[in-house]
Amino acid sequence: MYLKVELRWSIVVPPKSLDKDGVKFQTELSRRLLDDFATKRATKDLGYFLAVTTVESIGEGKVRPDTGEVKFPVVFSCITFKLFRGEIIHAVVYKVLRHGVCLRCGPVEKMFLSANKIPDYQYIPREDDSVFLNQEKPHSRIGKDVTIRCVVIGTRWVEAEREFCVLVDLPNENI
Repeated sequence: MYLKVELRWSIVVPPKSLDKDGVKFQTELSRRLLDDFATKRATKDLGYFLAVTTVESIGEGKVRPDTGEVKFPVVFSCITFKLFRGEIIHAVVYKVLRHGVCLRCGPVEKMFLSANKIPDYQYIPREDDSVFLNQEKPHSRIGKDVTIRCVVIGTRWVEAEREFCVLVDLPNENI
């Protein structure tokens, strides 16, 4: 679920940010690293970028002759979030549909539990708040804002949206 990784990126700093004041330079370099980090959002191999933990090193900058910008190699550690098949998670329902429920877990917004995976539950349509109810356990309901324990059965990376789509199931009682 959570991974600590070391990354090597190049950070480009414009000439106006390169003055004799080292504090301004350090601040600008840190800001650009965090901006790039937030913009990238996620990768297929590492999952979602959550936080930069430490900057390990900043290499010697190389000037780009055409723009005057300076490109610095930066090595840093960060925390990422990636779901793996078979992993047990807690997710929150945000939408109930006839064919299943849509869930969220951390930065993962596209998670789905199919109605076919919950045969003990029956879809009950309501104007404002549809739910899935278990007829044998009347207090067991799956509806909006309910947190459920589920197991990841599959993930798919969508490059165009830079995010994962995840399919989940309810875990066996033995787990």
